[in-house]
Order: sequence, then C-alpha cells, then structure tokens
Amino acid sequence: MEHIEYFEIGKIVNTQGTNGDVRVLPTTDEPERFSDLKVALLDNGKTKTEYKIEKVWFNKKFVILKFEGINDMTTADGLRGLSIKIDRKDALPLKENEYYISDLYDMAVYTDEDKYLGIIKDILFTAANDVYIVEDPKDTGVPKKKLLLPAIKECIVNVSVNDNKMIVHMMEGLGE
Repeated sequence: MEHIEYFEIGKIVNTQGTNGDVRVLPTTDEPERFSDLKVALLDNGKTKTEYKIEKVWFNKKFVILKFEGINDMTTADGLRGLSIKIDRKDALPLKENEYYISDLYDMAVYTDEDKYLGIIKDILFTAANDVYIVEDPKDTGVPKKKLLLPAIKECIVNVSVNDNKMIVHMMEGLGE
C-alpha cells in the first residue's frame, strides 16, 4: 500500500458570517494557494474527510472558505479546530534552500562545532519568526530539557533534508 504524506496548509479557527463560511488561519507561506484548490481535506486527528470548495476569499490575515453542503453557521461551527491538509504531491515546488516545515520534525540538530543537541520535536509559529523546539531523546529528566532555537539566518547555518540534519550556530543566550 502506498504511503501518502499530507501537509497542513491551514486551520479552521471560526465561522465567517451566517451562510456556512469558515475562517481559516493559513499555515502556508503562500495563502494564495487556496485559490487553486477545488477540494479540502479536513483532518480531525483521526480521520480525513474531503469537502468540495465552492468559494475562496481573503479577509485580512484569514482565508475564508465556503464548502459545498455547509450552508449555515451551526454546521460550519462544527468544523472549527480542524486542519486543512493536502497531499505532498500537490504541494508547491520548492526553490533552492527551501524546505517544507513537515520535513523538519525529528530532524537531528548539531552545532557548527559538531555537538549533537537533539531532534526537532515541535515548531512554534510566532509573528517574528518560527522557533524550533529541540529535545535530546536520551534525556531522561522530567520534564525533558527543551532548547528553543529561533529560525533566523544568524542561528540556522544549514538544513539538509536529504541527510535529516540541521546545523546551528549557538548565539549568545541560547542553550546552557
């Protein structure tokens, strides 16, 4: 059986109006890509359900979607919190030195002095920049120590998806 990898491109955060539209917070660098979608795969963490898209429009930082068959605010509210995903084959092509966020999870992180720091366990999306949360799987402490690395060029030296390895420069104030 073929393994299909999905990317999250947005999260339904609320309803919009009374006609069944939903407000989506995009988690993609290119929210305009929603205009090209004919269907959306909504994921509740257990199952993925396909919905046909009737209309796409933009309001401030949000993408507003109207799904076929969702015609009132109550039904639309039942979609709140669901992730919108696409198949990796439908993802936008990468430019040089770009990578998909999903490729970073569980990536090994080393300093530019070749010291192993751990793996990326989570990513915080902030207004200023993303922050990579790195944990050493060998850490048996409770709670585990977490290293927070800002995704800025002064800190992230190199990312090799093929080698599953990130090299970082430990700026003053980071780490121990």
